[in-house]
Amino acid sequence: MIALIDYGMGNIRSVSKALEAVGGDVKITQDAEDMKRAKALVLPGVGAFCDCIENLKTLGLLHVLKEEILNGKPYLGICLGMQILFTESEEFGLHKGLDLIKGKVLRFSLPVGYKIPHMGWNTLKIKKKNKLTVHIPQNSYFYFVHSYYVQPEEENVIAGVTDYGGEFTSMIVYENIFATQFHPEKSQKRGLKILENFLKLIK
Repeated sequence: MIALIDYGMGNIRSVSKALEAVGGDVKITQDAEDMKRAKALVLPGVGAFCDCIENLKTLGLLHVLKEEILNGKPYLGICLGMQILFTESEEFGLHKGLDLIKGKVLRFSLPVGYKIPHMGWNTLKIKKKNKLTVHIPQNSYFYFVHSYYVQPEEENVIAGVTDYGGEFTSMIVYENIFATQFHPEKSQKRGLKILENFLKLIK
């Protein structure tokens, strides 16, 4: 069973349907015990960093989430689900994240002509071979919607980058942690392949 964490924000249903479409046994949950029993955790996200952290705290899930990831359980973070892995975010003030990946979440500062949020289809440049991108061609298109991006302190966690007025990190792979700034559930065939690859890690 995959625990799809419902913290009151994000596009939970579309992620659930996409995971089910590639063979996932998915349970949408706000229960810490479900998270402990699950073979893997998935946290999608749309919204503000601080609200996500506070909602997880209120539900009593923040500590459990961090503990399960530290114990080696496979984790897939999507968009905001990637950003909360980091040390801190500057979105609406400075807010602490899970600090599982050292680094910051920053607002885009872009050349003239680039709009914020970064919205729509853009390419993924794969920086290091990893299990999430098996059978994903270089420079495949994925769907993005975000105004903030992650800036890791260590390059070894960066699995993929995307160019939008300059390169930013759009995929993280580190031990049992897998995360994308783009939305696989909105990215058609290539996105479903990413999710299928994640499922293969736990079968």
